[in-house]
Amino acid sequence: MRASKPLHCNFLLLLFLTLVRSSLGACSEFQPHAPMATLGGLRDSPAAQNSVETDALARFAVDEHNKKQNSLLEFVRVVRAQEQVVAGTLHHLTVEAIEAGEKKLYEAKVWVKPWLNFKELQEFKPAGDSSSFTSSDLGVKKDGHKPGWQSVPAHDPQVQDAANHAIKTIQQRSNSLVPYVLHEVADAKAEVIDDSAKFNLLLKVKRGEKEEKFKVEVHKNNQGGFHVNQMEQDHS
Repeated sequence: MRASKPLHCNFLLLLFLTLVRSSLGACSEFQPHAPMATLGGLRDSPAAQNSVETDALARFAVDEHNKKQNSLLEFVRVVRAQEQVVAGTLHHLTVEAIEAGEKKLYEAKVWVKPWLNFKELQEFKPAGDSSSFTSSDLGVKKDGHKPGWQSVPAHDPQVQDAANHAIKTIQQRSNSLVPYVLHEVADAKAEVIDDSAKFNLLLKVKRGEKEEKFKVEVHKNNQGGFHVNQMEQDHS
C-alpha cells in the first residue's frame, strides 16, 4: 500500500498540469485581436451575396466605418461577396453606399468568429478603379467622354445590371427548362455616347452542372432601359 502513494500523487499532479495547460489554451482563444493565420484563399460566394447574413455584415461594416470616421454613408447593397478561411472567416465585401447623394463602391473586410460571438471590421476603403468611367457615367451621363471602348470594373453596379439583363435575355431565347445563372463577368468594357451607354461583356454562366460562356453587347438608354444588341456563345 505504501508503494502506491507516490503513483497516486504523480497521477494527480499530471492531471492538474493537464488541466492548467487546457485552461491557458482556452483563454488564448478569447483574445479578440490575436493575429490571423490565413488558412485558405479567397473564394467567391454568389449565394451569400444576396443573403440576409451578408447584408447584415455589410451594414455592420458601413456603421463601423461611420462611427470611426464620423461619416454618413448610407448602405445600398452588396455587389460582391468573397470568403476566406482564417481563424474564423474573413468576409471580403464590395459594398455600394450613398455618400452626399452619390452612389459609390467600397471594399470592406469583416472578420467573424461565430463560436465566440466575435465580429470586427478589419478594413474599409473606396473600391479600386483604374477606369476613367464612374458608376454615374455608366448610368448614362453626358460629360464629354471621348468615344471608344474602355475597360470597366466587372463588379460595378451598372455592369452587373447589364449582365443580369443579358442572362434574362439568354434564358428567354433558349428552349432550356434549366435556368441560366450568372457565375462571373469575366471581362467588361463600356462606351458612353450621347444618351446611351454600351456594355461589351464576356459572361460565364451555369446551366445546371454545365458552364458556358457568352459574349454580349448590351445597350442602356437614358431612361434606364436595357436592350441586348448582340449575343453569341463563346466556345474558346
